[in-house]
Amino acid sequence: MAKKIKTQSVSILNRKARFEFELLEFFTAGLQLQGTEIKSLREGNANLAEAYCYEKEGEVWVTGMFIAEYSYGSYLNHTPKRLRKLLLNKKEIKTIAAALQDVGITIVPLKLFVNPKGWAKIDIALARGKKLHDKRHDLKAKDDKRQMDRAMKDFN
Repeated sequence: MAKKIKTQSVSILNRKARFEFELLEFFTAGLQLQGTEIKSLREGNANLAEAYCYEKEGEVWVTGMFIAEYSYGSYLNHTPKRLRKLLLNKKEIKTIAAALQDVGITIVPLKLFVNPKGWAKIDIALARGKKLHDKRHDLKAKDDKRQMDRAMKDFN
């Protein structure tokens, strides 16, 4: 009989991104990682809060992403905030590079996860920063939705 391997679903979100940016176009990219980085990522020891991406010479990079050192690692452990390359195809990179020519457009990492095959992936988006009134509108809409859900719960 085949032995079933239990896979743990790892998903790290950048919660501030949807609040601070208007998301325009989405991409899913692979990550070029070292051995101890993927082991630490599978334990869920990562943070996207300060991470951002940029395109340079036909390659897309993510910087500021924190992946903690592997707890069982040796002197070969990785540095937690090193520069990491994103694995995208040429067509996606050209689309990103063309969009970055516009003023105010940036690349924001949204979600870091391990897919069912065991590969580390990151969801990124082309984004434009929100103004203060846009943020207020989002907070008001969120509050209104919460009040409607409470009213529906009381009604049922």
